[in-house]
Amino acid sequence: MTQQTRPTVVKSDAEWRAQLTPQEFHVLREAGTERAFTGEYTDTKTIGVYHCRACQTELFRSDTKFESHCGWPSFYAPSDAKNVVLIEDNTLGMKRVEVRCATCNSHLGHVFHGEGYGTPTDDRYCINSISLTLEPTGK
Repeated sequence: MTQQTRPTVVKSDAEWRAQLTPQEFHVLREAGTERAFTGEYTDTKTIGVYHCRACQTELFRSDTKFESHCGWPSFYAPSDAKNVVLIEDNTLGMKRVEVRCATCNSHLGHVFHGEGYGTPTDDRYCINSISLTLEPTGK
């Protein structure tokens, strides 16, 4: 896991609430989760770059997105490991690893290792669509 770093984008809850919709605020700032199979990017095949919805930091690229059939977009690696922070998460009686944006400390989802998907990293970054924006590259 990477070390927790100080985010470079820091805003008050009031500032985040003014920028984000209530659902975006709940997921990004309160570590909520969108319902499975409801997210905008769960099934998209669009080629492009996925950014943090809160601060626009590049997080993932479509060439690492894969079909996991888990109900959320899945990636096998971030576009740059320094753009995400991995934090041990023991809530809900489970041991998981939370994924946060390194720039603004927004909750993105969780990463799971060793599930046997046959990806190059054997990781599944299970990310809330609402935590992302997709910039199509037009390739």
